[in-house]
Amino acid sequence: MTDFDPEQFEDKYANYFPELQQAYKNAFSRINERYDSTLVHAIDQQVLNESEPFYDEDDGFWIELPDDPYDRITGVVVEKEQFEHVLEAHVDAIETELERIFDVRD
Repeated sequence: MTDFDPEQFEDKYANYFPELQQAYKNAFSRINERYDSTLVHAIDQQVLNESEPFYDEDDGFWIELPDDPYDRITGVVVEKEQFEHVLEAHVDAIETELERIFDVRD
């Protein structure tokens, strides 16, 4: 576990970059086992690559997504409802991994 300081998370890429990479990687592995890998890869590379993790003491970790995430997907045909379901599961997995890595529970 990494010692977590919410104030240092404001400059997360300087202070916690390896932990962030690990959280995203772990979440990707979990989601990739459960859903269509082509869709999971598209979400990872075309939506989550532009996401931003945040933390506050009241809400815990949360992920800010880019605008219009469904419109960003290319190279895979998927209905919006299925896309949103997989994206939500992936974001939940990232938030859970961040909580686990930093030992911060809601």
